[in-house]
Amino acid sequence: MKTALKILSVVMALALVVGCFAACGGDGDETKTGTDASNRVKVIDINLTEEQYAFGVDKNQPELLEQVNAFIAEVTENGQMEEIFNKYFGDGTPTPVASAELDESKDQLVVATNAAFPPFEYTEGTNYLGVDMELAKLLADKLNKELVIQNMNFESVCLSVGSQKCDIAMAGLTISEDRKEVVNFSDSYYQASQKLIVPADDTTFDACQTADDVLNILRGKDANTRVGYQSGTTGQKYVEGTDDYAYTALSVTGTPYENGTLAVQAMLNGNLEYVVIDAAPAQSIANSVNGVA
Repeated sequence: MKTALKILSVVMALALVVGCFAACGGDGDETKTGTDASNRVKVIDINLTEEQYAFGVDKNQPELLEQVNAFIAEVTENGQMEEIFNKYFGDGTPTPVASAELDESKDQLVVATNAAFPPFEYTEGTNYLGVDMELAKLLADKLNKELVIQNMNFESVCLSVGSQKCDIAMAGLTISEDRKEVVNFSDSYYQASQKLIVPADDTTFDACQTADDVLNILRGKDANTRVGYQSGTTGQKYVEGTDDYAYTALSVTGTPYENGTLAVQAMLNGNLEYVVIDAAPAQSIANSVNGVA
């Protein structure tokens, strides 16, 4: 099953870049999104990490973990997983998801998320959209429970599950050792990576071919180089250096932001040189900033 999931994830990741030019290894004046005249930012098309997304389940609910794993296997097998991914990485139409009000007298599935992480979770009005949110709806229906979505800062997502305030974290979560101390991870459903966002006219990484090429350039930067990331994410670990990665902290000045969009805006305002964030949100944010439909 994991092989099938990995293949699906790779296919979906490739859908992000099909028909686009890479920012590294291509011509210096071409970018992934739109034309060079309209671009404000570009995504360096090199995976800086290899990681897996999973859902974080309350450690006191082992039965729920079994149900979630069975659910992942089922929607992968019957094509519903692929259908949902196609809505956000292909030409499908997203389906808005509504949240009920929290009511302890009802049989509810309480999901913790950070809805500022498109295309996995985001909001439009009072509705939630994104891969994780549509999966949350399917899961709640499968369990015959009413869906409640609790939107919070990313750093609180796993903690809210660990303290039994929520049942499950569905928030583009990378499996990591520190999070395993707080939640039980489900089987993986998506293979992810970190990517670098830079101003469209920045050519620093244009000759890069590998993750090591990018890392070596970043290692040559000092504290005068400011790199932003979403607080509590793998991007922060990449910049700071942790046991999850085989290198020490960079010498750059790392700056946390509540979400990736704010970090990119800070870069455009001249407060950062670069931003490190998960690949799918990186492309989504770049498309939005560059006015790409």
